[in-house]
Amino acid sequence: MTVIGNGPSAAPLRAAVWMLGALLSFSAMAVAGREISAELDTLQLMFFRSLIGLAIILTIAAATGGLGQFRTRRLGLHVGRNLFHFVGQFGWFFGVATIPLAEVFAIEFTSPLWVALLAPALLGERLTRARVLAVVLGFVGAMIVIRPGMTELSGGTVAVLIAALGFAGSTIATKRLAASETSLAILFYMALIQAPLGLLPSLGNLQMPGAATWAWLFAVTLAGLAAHFCLAQAFRLADATLVVPMDFLRLPLIALVGMALYAEPLDPFILLGGAVILAGNYWNLKAETGARPRRPGSSRPGSSRP
Repeated sequence: MTVIGNGPSAAPLRAAVWMLGALLSFSAMAVAGREISAELDTLQLMFFRSLIGLAIILTIAAATGGLGQFRTRRLGLHVGRNLFHFVGQFGWFFGVATIPLAEVFAIEFTSPLWVALLAPALLGERLTRARVLAVVLGFVGAMIVIRPGMTELSGGTVAVLIAALGFAGSTIATKRLAASETSLAILFYMALIQAPLGLLPSLGNLQMPGAATWAWLFAVTLAGLAAHFCLAQAFRLADATLVVPMDFLRLPLIALVGMALYAEPLDPFILLGGAVILAGNYWNLKAETGARPRRPGSSRPGSSRP
């Protein structure tokens, strides 16, 4: 039996194993979201997910230092971040329920490009030529996926486009919060603020999930936590130039999952557009890391995903 060592030479392989965990977790999250949509609407899904997440986070806090670690002087920024993130999650889960999973993931990959475009105005960062090219490639790729004028623009497609913008806003707010808040505090306020955002519009038709749906709700919550934990572990072990390209494998993987579980066709336009979007992301990443090399274990950009 082969055992992965702990030396520096084994770090890339260990990072790849953690990234495999992230890829499988994100795919499981999409499948669980699709299954939950058979019984619950998107708002109720998000309410119950936040409720379960809040219980998990409080349990972790109780075991690791108590509720004092949630103290904050930046509540307004937490609220702003979670309004953006709520929009992103709503659009993502709505898309998962209504359009091919590969299309959801392809359009979602435009979110880092929106960050690159918005960061100069909101964070004072430079708009470099590499970032401009990444945004242009992202737009071209999105147009290939959506094909305006050639196919009917569905509500799910529009929802995921809006979700990508929501995740971009959430990422920028997270970057500002990360200077003073712990990751656990950011997750706590996410669940605390988003639970009522999902509950209040659902009060008129709120229904208790059945046993099978409760299982899927726990699955979608745990898969989300596992995915981000695996990403964090991979970033600690290897440079972003190694880790992020592996994340791009989510697109062909989810395309195969959609084909196997839901008989979704392998649309060549979605795969081609996704490849163009990913090329833009990778070009920008390579330019950034080439200008400012990072060591394994150094700080990384926050994830914008569900």
